[in-house]
Amino acid sequence: MKIDLRNCSELELWHYVAVHLKKHDIDTVLVGGAVVSIYTNGAYKSGDLDFVKLDLFTTGLEKAMKEIGFEKKGTRHYIHKDCKHLFVEFPGGPPVGIREDNSITPDEVEVDGQIIKIYSPTDCVKDRLASYIHFKAQECLDQAVMVAKKHPVRFEEIKKWCLGEKGESQWEDFIEKLKK
Repeated sequence: MKIDLRNCSELELWHYVAVHLKKHDIDTVLVGGAVVSIYTNGAYKSGDLDFVKLDLFTTGLEKAMKEIGFEKKGTRHYIHKDCKHLFVEFPGGPPVGIREDNSITPDEVEVDGQIIKIYSPTDCVKDRLASYIHFKAQECLDQAVMVAKKHPVRFEEIKKWCLGEKGESQWEDFIEKLKK
């Protein structure tokens, strides 16, 4: 798979990196803001792609990333000299979770014969609402609304999760913004 790293979208870079890693038996899930970018067809730009490894004992990550030109910077960031607008990050994991909720079942997509994983639209909304609930990040509320307006989400599951996070007023804000 070839892409133009100078101008690639979050979607293109996700496919490129995730497929390459999968071919090296490194299974990941795309999480965070890049998922919003993908689900909003680029209406939101994240600046980075956050991958969570599904196996704690994964080896060969740095070597696999180097094969496609990404150099490790710091403990979890990878940059590419031709991809100035996006970088790749491995923020932690496993497990894949949103706050204390580790019962995440990512969506699966087949690309170039490989199955790669991404937060479902429902989990993407919960992830964004987590930042709104716990860090008062208004932009994350806006991102949650953007995703929920473009994709079917499980509202009852999101509501139950929000209430479990003591986010009743934030749930109400979310529903109110969806109506606009």
